[in-house]
Amino acid sequence: MADTVAEPEGTPAAVRHAEETMGTVFSLDVRGGEPRAVRAALEAAVAGLHRVDEVFSTYRDDSQISRLARGELTVGECDPEVAEVLELAAEAERTSDGWFSPRYRGRLDPTGIVKGWAAERAARTLAAAGATGVSVNGGGDVQLLGAPGAQRPWRVGVSDPLRPGGLAAVVSAAGADELAVATSGTAERGDHIVDPRTGRSAVTDLIAVTVVAPRLTWADCWATAAFAMGSRQALAWLESLPDVEALLITAGDEVRCTGGLAARLG
Repeated sequence: MADTVAEPEGTPAAVRHAEETMGTVFSLDVRGGEPRAVRAALEAAVAGLHRVDEVFSTYRDDSQISRLARGELTVGECDPEVAEVLELAAEAERTSDGWFSPRYRGRLDPTGIVKGWAAERAARTLAAAGATGVSVNGGGDVQLLGAPGAQRPWRVGVSDPLRPGGLAAVVSAAGADELAVATSGTAERGDHIVDPRTGRSAVTDLIAVTVVAPRLTWADCWATAAFAMGSRQALAWLESLPDVEALLITAGDEVRCTGGLAARLG
């Protein structure tokens, strides 16, 4: 199910795999560890991603989250992961003063947190099996753990929303045991982010927000909330969050950054 890729001498062997689920592609890059344990963990991580899709997909009428939204199930009757995700979503809603919401146009829909949470969980499954470096990319949002090799940090390119094929920045995980990069914006999916206060598409001067934080679960939420806020409010709010840096790009091609972002570029 995965490809082992030859790396420069002295670099841990890489096991890479791409899996389509949740309406996107998850790319997993795993370094080091005992090969059989890593492959078993990779199979478990991929199975876990598909299970998340079965449980949380709002496009499946028989998913637990759809049945919960219709009142056919209680949270206690769902898999334990449902309660976990809803508790995390409620925390994100409180932290963002309501700019992040586990509802979409009045209906229960924790989609905004599920993909990041699932990718982070998959990465931690692989690290727990002994991998020394893990990268899980879920549709452009990335969780990094460890490193791909000695003195070789993970690096993530941030697409420039106004210049297709170009990069707005390159984020380095040097010196960090865990780092996540998540982007919300209109460049690829159009106006899909809703202002929870109006129930309509967010009216914002932003075209993209990239958040850098230790955990993808939160980076994904904060990017979504910040986009809906608009650049002025979002920058001040993101600056107030511990261990969070961000890059904001407006429709007028203005770039705004949190104070500590420069230390993460390279």
